[in-house]
Parts: sequence; C-alpha cells; structure tokens
Amino acid sequence: MEIHLWRELLIPYELAVKELVIKFNHLKKEHKEKDLYSPIEQVSGRVKTINSILEKMQRKNISWADLEEKVEDIAGIRVICQFYEDIEKVAEIIRKRRDMQVVEEKDYLTHMKESGYRSYHMIVLYHVETLDGPKDIRAEIQIRTLAMNFWATIEHSLQYKYKGNMPPHLKARLNHAAQSILLLDEEMSSVRSEVMDAQNSMLHQSNLVSGILNNIENLYHYSNKREVAKIQDEFYRIYETKDLSRLERFHRELDIIAEGYRAQAVATEEIM
Repeated sequence: MEIHLWRELLIPYELAVKELVIKFNHLKKEHKEKDLYSPIEQVSGRVKTINSILEKMQRKNISWADLEEKVEDIAGIRVICQFYEDIEKVAEIIRKRRDMQVVEEKDYLTHMKESGYRSYHMIVLYHVETLDGPKDIRAEIQIRTLAMNFWATIEHSLQYKYKGNMPPHLKARLNHAAQSILLLDEEMSSVRSEVMDAQNSMLHQSNLVSGILNNIENLYHYSNKREVAKIQDEFYRIYETKDLSRLERFHRELDIIAEGYRAQAVATEEIM
C-alpha cells in the first residue's frame, strides 16, 4: 500500500475513536448529573500505529484485502472501572446501545490468558460519516478494572521490549503479580457497597452545592444585592456544618425563592 493511502485508511478510524470517547465520557457525566454511581471511571482511545498494524498482519498472515476485517483493533477504546462488577454493567450498556453493534465478545476474565492478562473485549461496528460517504468501522472496546489496567500496561511494555520472547523469570513474576491483582480486585469488591455509598454521598453534595451557587449567581440579576449577600452568608454557614439534610432543605428553599424572583422579573418585563 502506498504511504499516502495509509493516511486515508486511518482517517475514519480516528473519527470513530474521537466520537466513541466523547460518548463514553458523556455516559459517565450523565450518571453523575443524575446522582447515580457511574461504572465508568476512565475512558481513553487510540488508533493503532501503522507499525503495529504491519506487525500484526505479518504475525497473523493477514492479506491487504482482509486488513480491515481481520485487524479488529485498529480503533481501540479502553473503558476503566473501579470494581470487577462494573465490567458487566458497562458491557450491558454497550449491548443495549443502538449506535454500535456488537459482533463479538471475548471474555478474558473467566478465561484468563496464560500470561495472566485479564480483560473483557467487545468488537463493535460503529457507523461514521466521512467525506467519501458512510462507513462502518470495527472497533475493539476493552473493559477492565484499574488494577487490571495497571498490570496490562506493564506487561505490554515488557512484551514490546522483548519482542514476544520475555525471559522465563519475568514471565513468572508477571504471572505472580496477576494473581495478586486478582486478589486485590476481590478485596475491593468486598468493600464496594461502602465505597459506592461514600462516593454517591460526595456526588450528591457536589451537585447540591453546584445548584445552590447557580441560583445565587442568577439572583444577582433579579434581586437586591444585599439580600443575595445574606443568602450567600447563610449558605456558607450551613455548608460549614457538613449537615447534608440542612443543605438539601436550603437548596429546596432557594429554588422556590429563585423561581419567585424570576417570575417577578418576567412579569415586570411584560408590563414594560
């Protein structure tokens, strides 16, 4: 393939990766805005380098004609979760989406690779619109925990260094580390409910504070500045108490006050 054609080949994959990363990040944001625990902790994406594509084609004896069908991870998305249980939740979200079609699933969680690698892979078809028209892109979505990702990142670097011929003593130590990662994920799962409660409480308070500050900011446009200053001082007093129930009550009361001022401002504008 001519060099300039490589660039043309990869453009749709770059578009797919950008769009998918945005969509998964938006899912994370939507969970948090609704005061819901998000099974998505981090999202990243990449387009496979030309060098990596060529290496894979050579290793698996893939022809140019079969390139886009058989090299399924040219577009790669990595979704990182806090807990093992979150992996299936993310996979189920993907299965239910109408903007991507799951064509294959690879379970390296219950069928761990010999190296110790653990992850859940989903191959999806994702539709993009390009200058040359519509195109369905194959993308690989890897779903794993933070601990699994740490191990996989180290293992990938070592495999690259040794070109697939890692010394036996390193293989053994990596395999031992993989077992430790498994135990760590199991231990974290045992405190999952406690962690989720703490995180949901923090998230709820953050959303309350954001809503209150937004109302106070808007009141400066509708109300007397001295009155707004009093409301602001009251907010600081309640916030310092760390009493979530008082903060919730203040938020509800401020919503009513703010709505009253907004209605009054609209009525005044209509008269004028």
